Amino acid sequence: QVQLVESGGGLVQPGGSLRLSCTTSGSIFNLCSMAWYRQAPGKQRELVADITIGGSTNYADSVKGRFTISRDNAKNTVDLQMNSLKPEDTALYYCNIRIRRRLTTLTDYWGQGTQVTVSS
Repeated sequence: QVQLVESGGGLVQPGGSLRLSCTTSGSIFNLCSMAWYRQAPGKQRELVADITIGGSTNYADSVKGRFTISRDNAKNTVDLQMNSLKPEDTALYYCNIRIRRRLTTLTDYWGQGTQVTVSS
């Protein structure tokens, strides 16, 4: 019943910018955090940035100073502003939300992914 849809990916030149957006639908209760992950060819999926419902953020070292994660708690959306893009940022980017279904149980939901390609 919970669905996540990413958008905003595309092809950009090095140094360019993109803004990814994730919209959610369904029964979203007890939301703990929202995040963006990415997976490049031949690599494991990695955390890019996350943000708690209270607004605390953290970023992968490789994107600090270039990417900014933001959210709208009322709309249950999360965006990722990506600036100064590098070829190494090329990956399939996934939206993730974490929900507390029970007192001690956390459940993750994922979008289908949106492709970001940085190439000259």
